[in-house]
Amino acid sequence: MISRPFGKTGLSVTPIGLGLAALGRPAYITTDRDQDLGIDRSVEALERQSHEVLSAAYDAGVRYFDAARSYGFAERFLASWLKARELKPDAVTIGSKWGYTYVGDWRLDARVHEVKDHSLAALQRQVQESRALLGGYLDLYQVHSATLESGVLDDPAVLSALNTLHEDGLVIGITVSGSRQAEVIRKALQIRVDGANPFESVQATWNILEPSAGVALAEAHAAGWGVIIKEALANGRLADRDQLAIAAALANDWVDVVLSGAVTPAQLSSNLVGATLPVSADGEASFLRLAEPPRQYWKTRSELRWS
Repeated sequence: MISRPFGKTGLSVTPIGLGLAALGRPAYITTDRDQDLGIDRSVEALERQSHEVLSAAYDAGVRYFDAARSYGFAERFLASWLKARELKPDAVTIGSKWGYTYVGDWRLDARVHEVKDHSLAALQRQVQESRALLGGYLDLYQVHSATLESGVLDDPAVLSALNTLHEDGLVIGITVSGSRQAEVIRKALQIRVDGANPFESVQATWNILEPSAGVALAEAHAAGWGVIIKEALANGRLADRDQLAIAAALANDWVDVVLSGAVTPAQLSSNLVGATLPVSADGEASFLRLAEPPRQYWKTRSELRWS
């Protein structure tokens, strides 16, 4: 798999990356986890599973890996895998996120699995935690699920701290979710701190059921931002069409990397085929006829069960 520039950030990525949202914690909202992961969801079992999938991805040429503070022990599993593989920092590109804290206590039946906090205190604490685990491997640090409601894009103290991290060498990005993704992206594009925008990338949900952020993502790409697509399989709703769904996302010329959320090597292998499938204009149009109204899509997603 050939690496390519990640916008104008100076980082490089591969067309397919591996996201660790479903591997770093025992419960998540992707479907069929009982079938994919089985009964043993111990820390040790998921660390072994994570290492197996990470190795399969790296051996297949994947070079972008995506974690978050709220993905359970994803950063820890990623760090132990990097050490076991004896990889140098320039061998991979690593992104992580701050803004949510995992509070599920490694329980499948936890009432609450993660808590959102976009305060300056949360940023200062979590960037230290991420760096303690990932050290010099950490390339990209993203605001996890920035929304208009959270106020993170209007907080001068947080924006100043992010700008300082950017000046210190981290690429700073945002991730977005919900029916107002496009509005958040456009707001972030206009932010200036000391005359410059600290943000250089965006990670957004785009799939053939929910393509509404596409125009705003194209605007971000035109501004030089790196663009990451998450949830291309709609949290498992498109698992039976995974290759076509990934191919459809990569067919957009404003996309730099599409995340695979695979939890087994077999799933990963199937996802990777999507990077090789051509998609015609007619094919793309036919996919988009499957699109749901954004509010309906996000309502359905909010009702998915953690399992």
